Amino acid sequence: MMRLRAATWPSHQRLEKGLDVKARFSDLDAYRQHLQRMWGFCAAMEHSLTPQSFANALPDYETRRKLPLLTQDLEALGASAVFVSSLEICPSVLAASSPEAAFGCAYVWEGATLGGRVLLPLVEKRLGLTAERGATFLASYGDDVTAMWRKFSAALNAFCGTPYRQAAAVEAAVTTFERLADWLYRESA
Repeated sequence: MMRLRAATWPSHQRLEKGLDVKARFSDLDAYRQHLQRMWGFCAAMEHSLTPQSFANALPDYETRRKLPLLTQDLEALGASAVFVSSLEICPSVLAASSPEAAFGCAYVWEGATLGGRVLLPLVEKRLGLTAERGATFLASYGDDVTAMWRKFSAALNAFCGTPYRQAAAVEAAVTTFERLADWLYRESA
């Protein structure tokens, strides 16, 4: 985990700096557009990652899926199920070709749960949304976010204990950060 964190730091910083929280969370329209972009990335990633992607090393993967939370938020903000299912899906998500690459991809998404804890109070204050209505994705695991992060970290550390596996996880995480940033920052088609 420490090697992964250090190696992805520049990509993480690029994503964070480019996010422009003030603009993306300034009003409901901007927030809705942000959720739509996140939904498009998540739909592609969760299609690519399955419980088998982790070679049974992350047995609670199904409980970590974020697409239902993003869908719930978009519907709470007035989107129909038909509209949500027609959203653009990111075409450039990394297809995890190994369990260590799956862990690298999931590292980025699991890290988003930690970022959600920081953004949730902002969305509650500025937009009047809550963890139960409109900001479910940001609230993800609720009070269990720290415990879920620790479980993920333990599984990642146990599986990616060799230099080869660490390198593959790092490469996948960096690629995922870069593709997420590119996807979030490009204009919707």
